[in-house]
Amino acid sequence: MDILALLGQGFLVALSPAHIALALLGCVLGTLIGALPGLGPANGVAILIPLAFSLGLTPTASLILLTSVYYGAMYGGRISSILLNIPGDEPALMTTLDGYPLARQGRAGEALALSAVASFIGALFATVGLMLFAPLLARFALLFGPAEYFALYGLAFAALGGIAGRNPAKALLAAGLGLALALVGYDTTTGVPRYTFGLMELFEGIDFLIAIVGLFAVSEVLLFLEHARGRAPRVPALGRITVPLRVLRRCLPASLRGTLLGFFAGILPGAGASLGSFLAYTLEKRVSDRTGSFGRGDPRGVAAPEAGNNAAAGGALIPMLTLGVPGSGTTAVLLALLMALGITPGPLLFAEKPELVWGLVAALFFANVVLLALNLPLVGLFVRLLALPAWILMPTVTLVAFLGIYSISNNSFDLLVMLAFGALGYLLRKLDVPLVPIILGILLGNEMEDNLRRALLISDGDWGVLVQSPLAKGLWLAAAAALLAPLVLGRLVERRRRALFERGS
Repeated sequence: MDILALLGQGFLVALSPAHIALALLGCVLGTLIGALPGLGPANGVAILIPLAFSLGLTPTASLILLTSVYYGAMYGGRISSILLNIPGDEPALMTTLDGYPLARQGRAGEALALSAVASFIGALFATVGLMLFAPLLARFALLFGPAEYFALYGLAFAALGGIAGRNPAKALLAAGLGLALALVGYDTTTGVPRYTFGLMELFEGIDFLIAIVGLFAVSEVLLFLEHARGRAPRVPALGRITVPLRVLRRCLPASLRGTLLGFFAGILPGAGASLGSFLAYTLEKRVSDRTGSFGRGDPRGVAAPEAGNNAAAGGALIPMLTLGVPGSGTTAVLLALLMALGITPGPLLFAEKPELVWGLVAALFFANVVLLALNLPLVGLFVRLLALPAWILMPTVTLVAFLGIYSISNNSFDLLVMLAFGALGYLLRKLDVPLVPIILGILLGNEMEDNLRRALLISDGDWGVLVQSPLAKGLWLAAAAALLAPLVLGRLVERRRRALFERGS
């Protein structure tokens, strides 16, 4: 009953006229961003963070806006996957296997409508899971001390290092680069400037919002311009945007199985929606593909991964809110937003800021309904975005990034730093080095250092305190498993994925 009472208070916060307007705006912008091939939710949220600051929004309003963008981008990612065989983002990759064949059969409208319903099911159940499990995990997190938090951050880096990129060594190198960047500025303990090169602008450290917008948004613009040909792709006819009732009944078990797998994949630090959609499709193929129809336009091959990746998106919010550890790349960007607003995610957040947490949960319920309503009758409008030429779209994205960053500090030096991070992000992406570990290092580096110092201070310099408690030992064992598992399972997963694509082509 306590949860229901808190949820009721959350709806009072979420259903204020201003918050409703922001949720609607976030849903529309998120769907548009998700529909663009390659842009994805992390880039979309990163681009719009400066907008939230320039509008002077409250922390609750900012979080409602950007999580609505997050959910909307997860919905919109399926549009280009189904129509063009180009994933809107990585989690939508599995949707191409059966979504595009359906479009080639003249059933594009049916595939889009089915994916919207499956996304709604996955996101709705994930939001319920967030409501039920997040408070329990927050109570458990109260047992954490400095040594346990240091071990938890180690687990976060190990998990992201193993999953964020195909090459774990590159991902760990990126995490080390992020930790090094976190050291720039005054040492809070000794007051000694570190790696500032005499520049006064760096004495306060590197603003992670600038780093995020540069690494994600600016580098994405550079990559887009490199590969763009100037012409808009040809979009097939949609037909009727409805799903027959018999198809819905046939796909409901697939959606529920995908939701369950995706939600628990999202809770794992570093796994995110990509793993959720892959596991959902793989399981559904094993359970349901008795005639070899998967990869040739089976509706269940659309419903399962769409439910899985949207459920994972909701599940990834749980470790971010309760532990301060992002469950995906997009939640790492949202974590940066909270920290920039002076809010520290963790177990105390539920007690100190209940209006923010429960207002967010209520807003996500509302956003799910809005997204379903938008993505059924109005999907044709979102499809038209795919016909926009690059010379209109990309300058707009660049303008939003520049104006947003400048409006935060009114300092032209920040624009230069953003461009430097954009060039760095472009280079790293060309080298196939993941960017999420860099962001995680910048975000958590100072907290990791502070907890290490506190643990050593309490133990009078005894390093054994880091593995003294059973909880700390368990976290370090989990971190070791997260590092070793990709080395053992990576090749098996890659072989399985290639086999799926070969059968689907």
